[in-house]
Amino acid sequence: SAFFLSGCAGLRPVPEAPTPSRETLDAFSLAGRFSLRHEDKNYSGRLSWRHAGASNELLLASPFGQGIAQITTSASEARLTMSDGQEYSAETAETLTRQVLGYPLPLAQLTDWVRGRGAEAGSRDEQGRLSRLQHEGWSIDYGYDGDDPLAPPSRIFAERTGGIELRLRIDEWSSLSSGDGAP
Repeated sequence: SAFFLSGCAGLRPVPEAPTPSRETLDAFSLAGRFSLRHEDKNYSGRLSWRHAGASNELLLASPFGQGIAQITTSASEARLTMSDGQEYSAETAETLTRQVLGYPLPLAQLTDWVRGRGAEAGSRDEQGRLSRLQHEGWSIDYGYDGDDPLAPPSRIFAERTGGIELRLRIDEWSSLSSGDGAP
C-alpha cells in the first residue's frame, strides 16, 4: 500500500489546454451542448464541430452521446448523414436541416456567432467583447466564463422572430492550424 501511494505522489495532473484567443479562431474545433426550440418542439444534445474556411464537420448527438447526424459543408454543398446511414444533400446547411431534421440550423451565421464576430454594431461588455448582436433577423446574447478580453464566448442564446431559439454551451475550444483544420 505504501508503494502504491508513493508511486502516485509523482504523478502530476495534465494541464488543460488554454482557451484560444477569439482572434486566432479562423479554423477551430469546439465541443459543447445545444438546445433548440422550433415551432413548440424542443431538441437538445451534444455537438462536436470542426470549422476551416468554407468547410465544416458537425456531429450532433443525443444528450447521452448517441449519434444523431453528421453535417458536412463545403463552399458548394451541405451533406447530412443520419445515424442509420441515410444521406441527404442540399445547397446550404440551413435548408438541409430544415428538410431532414425539421429545424433550421443557421450554420453559416453560427460560424461567426460562436467566435463573437459578425457585426460592428453589437453591444459590448466591460472587456470589449460582444455581449449582444442583431444579425439577419436574429438576436444573439453572449456569455463568457472569465474576464479575458480575447476569450471566445462560452454561452450563446440566439432567438429569431417566428419562434426559433438556440442555446449553445461551449465546453471546449481548440484553434486548428491550417494543416489540421480541414474536416
